[in-house]
Amino acid sequence: MADRLKEMPTDWRRALAVVAHPDDLEYGASAAVASWLDGGRECVYVLASAGEAGIDTLAPAEAGPLREAEQRASAAAVGVGVVEFLGHRDGVIEYGPRLRRDFAAAIRRHRPELVLTLNHHDTWGGVYWNTPDHRAVGRAVLDAVGDAGNRWIFPELADEGLLPWDGVRYVAVAGSPQPTHAVDASAGFERAVASLLCHRTYIEALTKDDPEAYSRGFLEGNMKAVAERFGGRPGVAFELFSR
Repeated sequence: MADRLKEMPTDWRRALAVVAHPDDLEYGASAAVASWLDGGRECVYVLASAGEAGIDTLAPAEAGPLREAEQRASAAAVGVGVVEFLGHRDGVIEYGPRLRRDFAAAIRRHRPELVLTLNHHDTWGGVYWNTPDHRAVGRAVLDAVGDAGNRWIFPELADEGLLPWDGVRYVAVAGSPQPTHAVDASAGFERAVASLLCHRTYIEALTKDDPEAYSRGFLEGNMKAVAERFGGRPGVAFELFSR
């Protein structure tokens, strides 16, 4: 039997969530974000792309602004008021210095103690191959946490007023096939459903199922799976790296 998931630490106040696309946070992590905000914490969302290549029936020029608007509404549904888009091209986000620099700049700008990102591993649960964007973004986030605290990496950021920030204590990876910790999702569940439903255009392109039934069923299934390793409590699981 898999090891029991530990409680996520709570000795922090500011979080920064950095992911590749609109909807990445809504397939589970937003329930944890809602819970954190209930506890008086803060969270900002930063997205590498606008997800403009994610809907086959819509050209990127039309899909990008639509998906940005849906993401802002989705963030607001759980109480997040600041959402930033970095303008990387959806589907071909490349790991490298530019991506690390953009993420290091965001970390210096917002000065979080916890950074949240999405699965950077090759697979989802050892079954489904992960996408290049998720792998590139997740790995760049992990590296950018160190970059943000080193004045000699991307020194031009200091010239732009973004001084080094070495205050990140935790990096939490949602959707990891190797979770170690979890957050009780009970209080944030309904807001998580509402948040995912804000991506209605994307969901309707993804499935023929009723969007609400699809959203509720997906989140319930994931959270019940976490409960098996979390004392029977529905939860959101993370692979946690401490610094």
